Amino acid sequence: MSKVPQITLGFWLIKILATTVGETGGDAFSMTLQLGYAVSSLIFLAFFAVTLTAQVSARRYHPAFYWAVVVATTTVGTTMSDYMDRTLGLGYVKSSLLLLTVVLVLLFIWHRSVGRIEFERITTRKEEIFYWVTILASNTLGTALGDFVASDTGLGFERGALVFGGLIALVAIAHFTLKKIPAAVLFWAAYILTRPLGATLGDTLTKSHDEGGLGLGRIVSSLTILACMVIGILWQVRRHRSAPAAQG
Repeated sequence: MSKVPQITLGFWLIKILATTVGETGGDAFSMTLQLGYAVSSLIFLAFFAVTLTAQVSARRYHPAFYWAVVVATTTVGTTMSDYMDRTLGLGYVKSSLLLLTVVLVLLFIWHRSVGRIEFERITTRKEEIFYWVTILASNTLGTALGDFVASDTGLGFERGALVFGGLIALVAIAHFTLKKIPAAVLFWAAYILTRPLGATLGDTLTKSHDEGGLGLGRIVSSLTILACMVIGILWQVRRHRSAPAAQG
């Protein structure tokens, strides 16, 4: 049995919520609670290890385990990217290029090792490990990309979100019109782009007015988005369970 959910519109909406809460939650720990990027990264890496262990140990797809790991990758991706960009001084461009290289190398090794790159049918332990490590790297990359577009280009958070939303729309159009492009390529392109979209949306909500944001609290924003995410997951579970009954 596959260990990951079906790729539907609901999946993408929940994924965007997860990437947004990853941005606000990561910043809440590193900035609001003043734990710093390094300590926050260690905390979220521990959270990632715990949730990944539960996910890998499960014999089937479990929504709570799956989405907990996704949130873990987005939060640790936020703090790790900020640590690379600001503490290590790499900057958004260098860290983005470095992380993009890491993602491409992971996908290449995955394909050479397994013979394919899956995204909707993950059934073996090896595929699952590749899946989650690639997601962790892609979510870290997405944070750097979001900060680069919003800050270095001068577009700001709101227009940065529009840019990434537009790119995701182009990927969706390609999915329906360009059948020659492998589905896995389009999936991972969209998956990477949802992270900077969530990063710019999260910053739009929580950054101060002087920085171009709405000035909402990081902790309150994180809890609100997380609640919306839980509601979306429960709705998906209920919809999935009611489908067989309706068919019967």
